[in-house]
Amino acid sequence: MPSARAQETPAQNTPAQNTPAQNTPAQDVPQYAEGAVTEEDYIEVEYGHYDDYIAWLTAKWKPTMEALKKEGFIMDYHVFRANPRSPGLPNFILFITFKNGAAALDKQAEIDDVTNRVICSPECQNEARVFRNQYRKVLGTELIRELILP
Repeated sequence: MPSARAQETPAQNTPAQNTPAQNTPAQDVPQYAEGAVTEEDYIEVEYGHYDDYIAWLTAKWKPTMEALKKEGFIMDYHVFRANPRSPGLPNFILFITFKNGAAALDKQAEIDDVTNRVICSPECQNEARVFRNQYRKVLGTELIRELILP
């Protein structure tokens, strides 16, 4: 009995049909595009100090984010209040969205310049940070990347 290959016609085996796109395995074809990078800051604010933290966010953090957005360093920002399921989990989550990873990581000096201009000097910021640490704890920071599906 002849093999299946022997029964192929020349038209089925032409170079035009054996293009690299047809021979490329599915895993070599991107299944998504990389999008924006969001920094998530997980904050635990002690009971009774929510108003203090909101006042700081309103007076200092938001104007800094607006300046960074205006100058094109960030795309957007958000503040979320969470209801933790157990102690030690965040009750505030701050989102800062950058266009890409380079914007999030490579522009830190320029971002610091904006922060120094809007808030105050690094020394002044450190003093304020020490004061805020009396009623809030930074539990961690995470960078996540959006995946854009086709």
